[in-house]
Amino acid sequence: MSNETINDAKSGNVSDGDEPVYLVHVFCCVNERPKTHRRGSCGAKSSKQLCDYMCRLGMTLGVQRIRINHAGCLNVCEYGPAMVIYPEGVWYKFENEEDVAEILRSHVIKGKKVDRLALSIPPGTLH
Repeated sequence: MSNETINDAKSGNVSDGDEPVYLVHVFCCVNERPKTHRRGSCGAKSSKQLCDYMCRLGMTLGVQRIRINHAGCLNVCEYGPAMVIYPEGVWYKFENEEDVAEILRSHVIKGKKVDRLALSIPPGTLH
């Protein structure tokens, strides 16, 4: 068991088995590659700052039972910045604070997919 898991258990952030602690889990790619890399990278497109904005906005709006994490490469670099939201497994591209706010308000809070920002990931393309 990791120290983080132990600390979560002490603070009450671990499920007791009856239901999940988080109803929604967001992974935002913040991977950075050299600017000259052929695929680019989400980190070079301000994804870390936008993910942090999503966290702050979620707190401001009082959203509960959501976890927003920085993630390594999600392997959709050409479309990024990118995030994936579970449990639905919906992938999004986002470019600015307005996109992030729309995803948070529509998908996370209301449960409505944001079609204009959704990525269609063909099966077998992620390794």
